Amino acid sequence: MINLKINNIPVSVEPGTTILEAARQLGINIPTLCYLKDINEIGACRICTVEVKGAKGLLPACVYPVNEGMEVFTNTKKVLSARKTNLELLLSVHNRKCLSCARSGNCEFQKLCNDYGISDEDAFQGVKNEYTIDDSAPHMIRDNSKCVLCRRCVAVCRKWQDVGVIGPNERGFLTHIGSAFEADLGDVSCVSCGQCIVACPTGALQEKDCTDKVWEALSDTSKTVIVQTAPAVRAALGEVFGYPMGTDVEGKMVAALRRIGFAKVFDTNFAADLTIMEEANELVERIQNGGVLPMITSCSPGWVKYCEHYFPDLIPNLSSCKSPQQMFGAVAKTWYAQQLGIDPKDMVVVSVMPCTAKKFEIGRDDQSAAGVPDVDISITTRELAKMIHAAGLDFNSLPDEEFDAPLGIDTGAGVIFGATGGVMEAALRTARDWLTGEDHPVEAMTFSAVRGTEGIKEASYEIGGLTLKVAVCSGLANAKKVLKAIQAGTADYQFVEIMACPGGCVNGGGQPFQPASVRNFVDIRAERAKALYSNDERNTLRKSHDNPAIQKLYDEFLGKPGSHKAHEILHTSYVARPKY
Repeated sequence: MINLKINNIPVSVEPGTTILEAARQLGINIPTLCYLKDINEIGACRICTVEVKGAKGLLPACVYPVNEGMEVFTNTKKVLSARKTNLELLLSVHNRKCLSCARSGNCEFQKLCNDYGISDEDAFQGVKNEYTIDDSAPHMIRDNSKCVLCRRCVAVCRKWQDVGVIGPNERGFLTHIGSAFEADLGDVSCVSCGQCIVACPTGALQEKDCTDKVWEALSDTSKTVIVQTAPAVRAALGEVFGYPMGTDVEGKMVAALRRIGFAKVFDTNFAADLTIMEEANELVERIQNGGVLPMITSCSPGWVKYCEHYFPDLIPNLSSCKSPQQMFGAVAKTWYAQQLGIDPKDMVVVSVMPCTAKKFEIGRDDQSAAGVPDVDISITTRELAKMIHAAGLDFNSLPDEEFDAPLGIDTGAGVIFGATGGVMEAALRTARDWLTGEDHPVEAMTFSAVRGTEGIKEASYEIGGLTLKVAVCSGLANAKKVLKAIQAGTADYQFVEIMACPGGCVNGGGQPFQPASVRNFVDIRAERAKALYSNDERNTLRKSHDNPAIQKLYDEFLGKPGSHKAHEILHTSYVARPKY
């Protein structure tokens, strides 16, 4: 152990520990701006500087390792003055229209300025660069006038997602974040995952706000406006309203949506169960009939777009199933619209998703089962929170209410879709019953190998006389490793689940913001996933094929999984896209 003192308080830590990590063990939170643990450890912003006895100058706590006998001081006059000066320099070129910024009140840079008593007056007079707002992408907006050049977005795009379509352009005072050759974000091979947005400490990156479109639809008396909510939304929405991370606020979320004015409040879990019916059937057919293997899941639109850009030769491996979001819309505007006697053109389907790529997905080709888009508007968890605030709802005092039937009936298999490995486990639960012809109990440890937040998980199961080898990936950099092995013929899998976002949808690009001070020391993915697995355990139905509403849908409308009608409504196609 390494022994040192921080603010004259002794502490012993493991070798390799940074000053920042050591201080935290004493309850001292050294401020940071550019630092993201294991992702962006560059010590660039110098907000975390500390004074070390005997050292020449101040040291960056986020990257400087401790050593024996070190004496660190985190709050000296010299330290506080340096941090304040650095913040004033950053603020001198910053767009200060905070009131109109989406991150106002939830901005790491704004909080630091407040903490260090930075006034709105210019401490440093000078030129400010002028930037054109880039709103070319379907899912997000980039405003470089609010960028502090922390490079957190660049790091997650490159290291987590292996996309790397953004980076620093120009040099010196002209440095800014952009794409190669200053191309618009909508013209490069961005996959719309939104991980750059949740990594950004300011309002430089934000999703395209579609809440006005929702309010407009709700005010149109000629339209029937229904809403669906993804499984991961209930696991994170509560954070905005002060609930501990990992609190399942499903009941209050339903109550809030009903009070906002939606005609019906439904659950995407229903469509997740439907996806399993089609996907498990497709997997069994591929195995039994010599189809293209391994079959790879198609629930994550960020992953699908990545495949189209970067691995177009593996498009035949993609399941042809639409995502649960799109399946829901397809069923709502066909079967459900017929039940209500409504023209699909007069139905507006709104989705609440943890994902910004869903904004791209609703505009994809071959996603209009009823001749109109399956889903009309997709908003993020953050946008829903904004609507709840705008509606004047006291979220915490709302009663717990249940989803409407029939498209709100679900199973535990549907809810775990929101965590990495959840789609795989849900599919295995159904495939095991179908291949063996038996009704197996659901036990937590049965498919435990596909659970957890590890980037790559592998398992092998003996089911119905077949050996099923599977892999689960989350984060596109991890997916690339598995895909390269598949291309090389060194990976012997029959089924692969891929989620674009590390940890799955619970860590999606549309989830509530958490500052670096939380992200660096708390496994957000695991905490939110706990809510989904607890929900699954509470559910009396835990296998997708046991969902009575799904059974009724097939009996009355679709016939059977994989039928011609099911393919017309629930399946889709993909297209190779240029890599740029």
